[in-house]
Amino acid sequence: MVVKLRLARFGKRNAPFYNIVVAHARTARNSKPIEVLGTYDPIPKPSPTPEGKPFKDIKLDSARTKYWLGVGAQPSDPVWRLLAMIGLLEPRRRGQQTEEKLQHHWDQFKGMFGRLHTVSACGSTAQL
Repeated sequence: MVVKLRLARFGKRNAPFYNIVVAHARTARNSKPIEVLGTYDPIPKPSPTPEGKPFKDIKLDSARTKYWLGVGAQPSDPVWRLLAMIGLLEPRRRGQQTEEKLQHHWDQFKGMFGRLHTVSACGSTAQL
């Protein structure tokens, strides 16, 4: 039985909101998951300071995520990227050209969202 970490879409049209879930690989995207690990809001929120940059919100139970990765759950590509941003997984290495693109996107991400990206793990919030 293959178990995957993936995104389940919620929200309304033009305002997506995703739950990061553990689900069986053959079930539909929004079917009942085994466990909900966290949330991801891809819409940038304004910075609390006037000169700050917008940030995207990721809330994740890192202990449960590490457990599911440890027992063999396979993350989907979007979840892999989110977990790599948080630091739970290494970014995928695909080749020199793709590696340069990933580094470019990572630099853009760090520049766009700066140090205001919040990550919540088990109720505590940390600044990245």
